[in-house]
Amino acid sequence: MQRTIENHAVCFKVLPSRPVTTGLIIAAAAGLWSERTRIGKELSGPLVSTLIGLLFSNLGLVGGSNAGTVYGTVNKFILPLAIPLLLFSADLRRVFKETGRLLLAFIIGAFATVIGTVVAFKLVPLAALGAVDSWKIAAALAARHIGGAINYVAVAETLQVSPSAQMAGLAADNLLCAVYFTTIFNLARNIPPESPRLDVAEATGEPTTEGSKGGIQVLEATIGIALSAILCYLGQQLAVAIGFPSASISVITLLTVAIATFFPKQLKPLVASSEGIAFILLQIFFAAVGASGEIRAVLNTAPSLFIFCFLQIAIHLGVILGVGRAAGFARKELLLASNANVGGPSTAGGMAAAKQWQSLLVPALLIGTFGYSCATFLALALGHTVLRPMVLP
Repeated sequence: MQRTIENHAVCFKVLPSRPVTTGLIIAAAAGLWSERTRIGKELSGPLVSTLIGLLFSNLGLVGGSNAGTVYGTVNKFILPLAIPLLLFSADLRRVFKETGRLLLAFIIGAFATVIGTVVAFKLVPLAALGAVDSWKIAAALAARHIGGAINYVAVAETLQVSPSAQMAGLAADNLLCAVYFTTIFNLARNIPPESPRLDVAEATGEPTTEGSKGGIQVLEATIGIALSAILCYLGQQLAVAIGFPSASISVITLLTVAIATFFPKQLKPLVASSEGIAFILLQIFFAAVGASGEIRAVLNTAPSLFIFCFLQIAIHLGVILGVGRAAGFARKELLLASNANVGGPSTAGGMAAAKQWQSLLVPALLIGTFGYSCATFLALALGHTVLRPMVLP
């Protein structure tokens, strides 16, 4: 009994004092708070948390001997637990039914990312990372710009990218994403709102990017966490059973999307509270993404990553705007679809709310969730069938 009490005392003494853990939580909270400001709305809470984490890391405010352990805990435990919580609403039948033209614009954006990745990899082959890691990082960045940062980690872990290459890719991409989000908001500056501003949750009955309607309900949140934990366990066991333990996040995603599609009524009471918990966990993940990237390491290891990411995003944006305009899409549809590609549902929903495009808010959230559901698998296919043969015999 005495030993147990002493162990608990040590935990309570050590955890709050760790600068890495404290820094991540501060960055996560600051990112959510920033969405109440104009700049925060443009960049989005997740990106702000990522940039603050990156700033903390490069100023030496977080780090040390235990930093790798903390980041590993976030990737191995917090991120997998957050994925099912976020995807309980990923009913693919609803996505195909309710997103309309915006889903087609999203598909154009995904295609544009594939083109951008292949062209950028041809022009900037990332030789400094080595033949093995180069195509894997390119595939992970493709997943990042089809679905979001969650998909980047899923692909990187599935392909077993080296930690140094994975962190270098994140650091380069984070800086370019800040430029990207500022650019698309600038491109949308003259597009008028659809109507006088309404409370988003009241107008749509959907969760907003800052939380769920009515707040987090304790019972539903607890059930959601328990179900998420079960799905994580099953996903990890299945990944081991099929001989690909590194693909556990991909399997967890597949399982969650399956039950969300076949049992939407049963999951509906859990969605709002589960998404609220997921947003909190993911803010910590985004902060860790930023804190794990050192700009100096990118400059020393693979400065070409900045050029690669710039070309990839620039080609994506150019193709989706050019092809989409030729296909008759409105600019706001294309910008919102591109936002969902690069940032995911939270940034796309945030942009729709900030620009007062009420009719596109729910479709933006749905296509962003759809991106989370499929980007990992699309990027893995791209990597194995196209990118890998470009550098390996």
